[in-house]
Amino acid sequence: MEYIDVFNGDADGICALHQLRLAAPHQSGLITGVKRDIGLLKKVEATAGDQVTVLDISLDKNREALLSLLAKGVHIQYFDHHFSGELPRSDLLDAHIDTDANVCTSLLVNDYLQGDYLAWAVVAAFGDNLFDSARCAAQPLALSDVQLEQLAHLGTLLNYNGYGLTVDDLHITPEKLYQEIKPFTDPFLFISESATYQKLDDGYRADISQARALSPAIEDAHVSVISLPDVAWARRVVGVYGNELARSTPIRAHALLTELPGGDYRVSVRAPLANKAGADELCMQFPTGGGRKAAAGINALPASMKEAFISALQNKYS
Repeated sequence: MEYIDVFNGDADGICALHQLRLAAPHQSGLITGVKRDIGLLKKVEATAGDQVTVLDISLDKNREALLSLLAKGVHIQYFDHHFSGELPRSDLLDAHIDTDANVCTSLLVNDYLQGDYLAWAVVAAFGDNLFDSARCAAQPLALSDVQLEQLAHLGTLLNYNGYGLTVDDLHITPEKLYQEIKPFTDPFLFISESATYQKLDDGYRADISQARALSPAIEDAHVSVISLPDVAWARRVVGVYGNELARSTPIRAHALLTELPGGDYRVSVRAPLANKAGADELCMQFPTGGGRKAAAGINALPASMKEAFISALQNKYS
């Protein structure tokens, strides 16, 4: 029997896997990618009796590959909080899926493990911009405000590193980042001892300063639209900058449109934190769109559909 771990390359996917492997360590193949690379199950080569663990990628977006693996007799454990659609019925599938806007995959794993590695789930929740959920989950840890801020910043950095058009945009590949985190049961030790942490922090501070200098293309009481250029720093920072904007103006929806080399746009949407709903429904109206209620995106919005998207955003949240 072989073990294969399939995980989103952002804070939530990495921290979810880290918790599980701290609890049940074993050698496994790793399949991951940039945050928007979610069609990961099609990369799995497995046979009857193999165990595949899937973390933080939409079941609906991987349905065909999932059904194929189940038909081969592969055992699959699935943790996720994105839109799933109807769950396949199979004794080989152990699904833990909750699309509540205040839940992330690492919090689901934390519940599964009964809180054994709670601090890493808190890191992931902060990384997914679930600050209230993170603070609530962290209460048993009795952390100081300074310690909570440290975990929040770590979550931001791990999430920041997942964004890019390809892994060439990233400071470190998600697989390598997981391997760097793997020895650390305590996230505070990773913060204090890891050179990778400092590398990510330096990159984040440089990139976010450039994003903060941008002016919105559209902004009113209900929505804000920001255009970002076709450069690596913009592709890296777009997600965490969107989260920052959502926290700074919780009654407003935010859309960040990053130019792609061919003239189309990669879109990141943040629903208002005061009403964490509808981002997935909005993005799924357009080709390559998907996500969750509070945060969603479109991988390649055709330039010809830009105005239609902006109109749909305004109609959704106005």
